[in-house]
Amino acid sequence: MTTFQSAHPRVNSFRSSCVVAASLLGVLAIGCVHYQPRPITAEATLDDFEARRLDAPEIQQFLHDQVGVDRWPPPTWDLQSLMLAALYYSPDLDVARARWGVIQAGTITAGARPNPALNASVGYNSTSQLIRPWIPEVVLGLPIETAGKRGIRISEAQTLSEAARLDVLHAAWIAHSRLRRAFVDLYRAREMETVLLHLHDLQVQSLDVLEAQLAVGAISANELSLTRIATGRTRLAALEAAREQELARVELAAALGIPTTALEGIEISFAELEHLTTDVPTDEMRREAVVHRADILSALAEYESTQAALQLEIAKQYPDIDIGAGYQLDQTDSKWTLGLNLVLPIFNRNRGPIAEAEARRTEAAARFLALQSRVFAEVDGAVASYRSALETAAAADEMLTQLGRREASAQTAYRLGATSKLELLSAEIEIAAGRVGRLEALVSAQRAAGDLENALQKPLATTDWVLATPARAEENVEARDEE
Repeated sequence: MTTFQSAHPRVNSFRSSCVVAASLLGVLAIGCVHYQPRPITAEATLDDFEARRLDAPEIQQFLHDQVGVDRWPPPTWDLQSLMLAALYYSPDLDVARARWGVIQAGTITAGARPNPALNASVGYNSTSQLIRPWIPEVVLGLPIETAGKRGIRISEAQTLSEAARLDVLHAAWIAHSRLRRAFVDLYRAREMETVLLHLHDLQVQSLDVLEAQLAVGAISANELSLTRIATGRTRLAALEAAREQELARVELAAALGIPTTALEGIEISFAELEHLTTDVPTDEMRREAVVHRADILSALAEYESTQAALQLEIAKQYPDIDIGAGYQLDQTDSKWTLGLNLVLPIFNRNRGPIAEAEARRTEAAARFLALQSRVFAEVDGAVASYRSALETAAAADEMLTQLGRREASAQTAYRLGATSKLELLSAEIEIAAGRVGRLEALVSAQRAAGDLENALQKPLATTDWVLATPARAEENVEARDEE
């Protein structure tokens, strides 16, 4: 027994090496990422959604950290303050941010180096006369990437990440556009209901006068019937405006990412919609939009990623190298080997993937040019529409001014006894109807202004703070996990 142990020192050495290798694997396993479940349920997410409100303290903290807003909530909610709340709660922004997070994680994958491979095997010599005819062998494979493939992968992943980052900013503009549209619709519905109810009240007074005149035979029944029909139509229009107001509240809440009940008790100011700016974008501003809009820059970054993808496929023409170093204990004899594994590019020179990558680059270029063309047309169309809307609004204001003069003249004449009550009501009804037309012109102009802002992607400051993901979602999940 003593002679055998001294005759096989390499066997003991090999066993020690195996122990060291196993220990090393155990240490590597400790550094692995472990799975942590984060379950969600429809009931729990619904409870979280229904608990949202505009004056939540977490919004104040988020906005204080990001843009330095200290006073929250504001005494009245205008479009700007509502927009800040929308950027906090918007589900569409959450999706865009999450997608950007996925693409960012792809840069880690792209930069990962291939791991070496350790292969262990054991043979047995059945014809050997030795007591232990085992032949253990260990081979360490070290892959080496050639032609700068790793750097190209990283470049492609970074350009895709930049495109996803710009998509978040574009999603912010979509959220802004949706919120502004709902904001204007709610303003229109509220004002329209008020104006129509006033018009209806004047028509009812006129109807009472006409019924009295009909009773004494001063007018015909047909004249009274026409007035009654007009009064009924106004009443129906007022009811429709009330219905549209409720729908606009629902759409505004959806644009904010909150339940409709969260708008109860909230005072909204529409003062900024009463005035229109007559400034029309210059050619330089329009050109800047076509060149520097977030979706334009995102499409350009996607094109650059196809450039990197093509470069990577071309680099794959050059095979990677796999160097293998092996150790074998052949029945007390130590044997070392050094191997080289190389795929010979004889039958396949990666021509197919290269052709596909070239076609994808061409497609991306075509998509970019098509998008730029659409944006150019969108900007020009928005400018033209806004100019026309401004002219219509100006004409409506002029008409309302003239009607106001006529109403003032009718009131003066009525006080002097030079005109009848019916003629005064007619003038008041006329100016009330003019206010309806002026409101429609103003709303059309404000919608055109919103389209112009969306086309230019100005003046919303889509700075990097918009990219920050609020911690509310993670906090809610962790709280549910603790429960």
